[in-house]
Amino acid sequence: MAFDDDLRLAHVIADQVDAITMARFQAQDLAVESKPDTTLVTDADRSAESVVRAQLQRTRPRDSILGEEFGATGHSPRQWVVDPIDGTHNFVRGVPVWATLLGLVEDGQVVLGLVSAPALGRRWWAATGSGAWTGKSLATAHRIHASRVPRIADASLSYSSLGGWAERGQLRAFLSLAQGCWRTRAYGDFWSYMLVAEGAVDIACEPELELYDMAALVPIVTEAGGAFTSLDGTPGPWGGNAVATNGVLHDAVLRQLGSQED
Repeated sequence: MAFDDDLRLAHVIADQVDAITMARFQAQDLAVESKPDTTLVTDADRSAESVVRAQLQRTRPRDSILGEEFGATGHSPRQWVVDPIDGTHNFVRGVPVWATLLGLVEDGQVVLGLVSAPALGRRWWAATGSGAWTGKSLATAHRIHASRVPRIADASLSYSSLGGWAERGQLRAFLSLAQGCWRTRAYGDFWSYMLVAEGAVDIACEPELELYDMAALVPIVTEAGGAFTSLDGTPGPWGGNAVATNGVLHDAVLRQLGSQED
């Protein structure tokens, strides 16, 4: 595989970060602050991203880095995109649904993604042309595939919250989609997309996201046979929002979400 060395490195970094984040999860002295955008950040977020950056600066000194906590460094078209803890609010409240996201972008395409959720005991990864995988390590992995459910009426939908849809003026369209599905659950954050990649969920969508929220997810969903675009249908993590499906349902879901305004 073209990205073997990068994938092995991503696993090494994830192992290091997992040790840090798990040590701070449910810690009585966890330091929590509000950022200017009112989202939360903890000492674990900052420590985790610092470890990622230090390892990349040692092993990939020519690559640039974009992280949630410390912004962008370097100017290389090879860029690592890092969310040290996706699901910080869960992390703070003791909910085990949070993960470290590592993505690698080359010339505007996300070519590698790894999602590590140590409190769930799960990890997922993919690189271009390699398929999507889950397991605790490269040696104990099995390949995953998106579902082939062909109708929205038979589909399972996962989402994060309703507030963002209202702010976009698309709450009515989202609720119409949700009501048309067989099943809806708010698994939220990275997990919705990993469930799409595993075939356990057929549709996941969010109205407002950052690049670091999405980059690592894209190759895992697409290498599993699914589709990942913005709400306007642009492939990849570049549109500030996300629609991920099993691929079969994608066009119908995009039409449904664009069909009504509040």
